[in-house]
Amino acid sequence: MTTPPFTLGAHHIGLTVPDLDQTKAFFEGALGFQQVGEVPDYPAVFISDGTVMLTLWRAENPETATPFDRRKNIGLHHLALKVADFAALDAVYERVSTWPGVETECAPCPVRPESPARHFLCIIPGGLRFEFFAPPE
Repeated sequence: MTTPPFTLGAHHIGLTVPDLDQTKAFFEGALGFQQVGEVPDYPAVFISDGTVMLTLWRAENPETATPFDRRKNIGLHHLALKVADFAALDAVYERVSTWPGVETECAPCPVRPESPARHFLCIIPGGLRFEFFAPPE
């Protein structure tokens, strides 16, 4: 008999960023997230799409902060956000790929050659790697 999981999914995901205002503007402007809280003295803001909450923390000294290298560092490789369908994925790609400071790694494509699911990856302002995922239709 297996033990059922003790956890119930993610409550929030905390991300350290060099420019809090720039990253918050990306999530609000490009993706429609809304600010749901903040701690000005930390400084941090809490943003949400209604399903997942992200905590954006400003690095103590952005000029000397070490950027994450997904191939060399231990830590969050990327964060994947799910969209409703292929049309939504295409719409997000059009919006995100033209956002200032975004570097896209690929346009929407199958996750693997044999996969009916589609995705795209990008680096958002501040250097964080994100994937946007659409389940098979």
